[in-house]
Amino acid sequence: MHVAFVVHMVKGADADTLLSEETKRDTQAVVMSLDDAGKMGFSTSGITAKPGQEVNIIIVARRDAPWVRRQIEAHDHVAGFHEVDVNLA
Repeated sequence: MHVAFVVHMVKGADADTLLSEETKRDTQAVVMSLDDAGKMGFSTSGITAKPGQEVNIIIVARRDAPWVRRQIEAHDHVAGFHEVDVNLA
C-alpha cells in the first residue's frame, strides 16, 4: 500500500525542494507535477490548483509516509496538502 500526498505549493516554487535528496533516496518517493501524474495513469480529476498555486503529487510507501509528512509540513512554500491511500497493484 502507498500514500499519495497532494501538495499545494506557491506558484513558481521548485517542487524538487519538497523532499531532501536523502529522503527521496531512502524512501524511493516519487515527486511529480499534477500533469505528469495524470499521464502516469493517476486519477487527477477533482484536483484543482487555487490561484497562485501549483499542485504536485508525491507517491511513497505507507511505512515512509510520516517521514515525508514531516518534510512537507516544514517546507516554507507549501500552502497545504492532504493524503490519499493508493493501491499500486
